[in-house]
Amino acid sequence: MTSALILGFDPHAVPGMDGDAMRAVLDDELARFGEHGIDASMTLLAPDATAEAAVVAALSGRVWDVVVIGGGIRKPEPLLTFFEEVVNLVRRHAPGAAIAFNTSGGDSVEAVQRRLPQA
Repeated sequence: MTSALILGFDPHAVPGMDGDAMRAVLDDELARFGEHGIDASMTLLAPDATAEAAVVAALSGRVWDVVVIGGGIRKPEPLLTFFEEVVNLVRRHAPGAAIAFNTSGGDSVEAVQRRLPQA
């Protein structure tokens, strides 16, 4: 079975975001992976000093076929260095995984599917 790790911000750690509503979207998306035969896990990060250890632990926990880096991490220009760090952690700790990017919390399945070999 294909494995996918989704890395994103914990919506409760982002000021001004409706954390409960966004978490519901993320949970729905995680459930959708099962409908597509993909074993998925999600690691939600706080944009602080704990993020690196959380990313490394998630990446090192098993072999991943695809790692999705969420739009919240890569889109805001002030977070460019954080995004670079996450990409380099994936490259270092999951070198065999394809890297994918979603556009929102609701299209991670499609992001993973783009990176899977076509049968």
